[in-house]
Amino acid sequence: MTFATHSLQEIIASAFSAEVWALLGPACLDTLYMILMATVLTFGFGTLIGIVLAWTNATGLDSRPAFYQPLSALINALRSLPSMIMIILTLPLARAITGKGYGANACIIALAMSCIPMCARLVETALLEVDRGKIEAAKAMGASNTRIMFTVVLPEAVPSIFRSFGVVVIAILSMTALAGAFGAGGIGNIAVQYGFNRFRYDILIATVLILVVFAELVQLMFEGMARMVLKRRKML
Repeated sequence: MTFATHSLQEIIASAFSAEVWALLGPACLDTLYMILMATVLTFGFGTLIGIVLAWTNATGLDSRPAFYQPLSALINALRSLPSMIMIILTLPLARAITGKGYGANACIIALAMSCIPMCARLVETALLEVDRGKIEAAKAMGASNTRIMFTVVLPEAVPSIFRSFGVVVIAILSMTALAGAFGAGGIGNIAVQYGFNRFRYDILIATVLILVVFAELVQLMFEGMARMVLKRRKML
């Protein structure tokens, strides 16, 4: 179903047909599964690395240039790689962990490894933006660096971290579509197999619509969480 054989109105009408959505329903569940699992891994490791980066930064609580510079350079190098290259590079690791180099579980590892560097950098940025006056006040009261990080810096950075998490989840969502070309299943696989290879533009339009709706819902959710925290602090 292409624009050469069907009108735009016919293609759009077919994109909302029961046949198309019966095909996309299971794919949506696969995509949600990959997003959820990859998000948990990315948030966990990305937040931990981000804290380490902020802690050892030149303006951090315990500046350690000899440790920070190599780790920061590695994060920058990984972030500079295109998403497709990252997936290809991490599939052997996924195969070693899951026993397969294809499928949803293998691509979850690849997705997480691809997005952890970005998440770490965003968390680091959010932590470093915390008002230095509050940190100095905590130091003046004799608080340790660990106490300052977990009772002052992290709580203050929560709204910014929530917004950063929204960016990360949307990046994971976009990469699940790309991972479909590597046998991950989900919406990306449907878009490639049917929308591109078989010239089913109606299915392609439907997959794009789903991805756009997912992205909007994720953005609204994390923005809402950030605003809720700010309202509780009476900062909005």
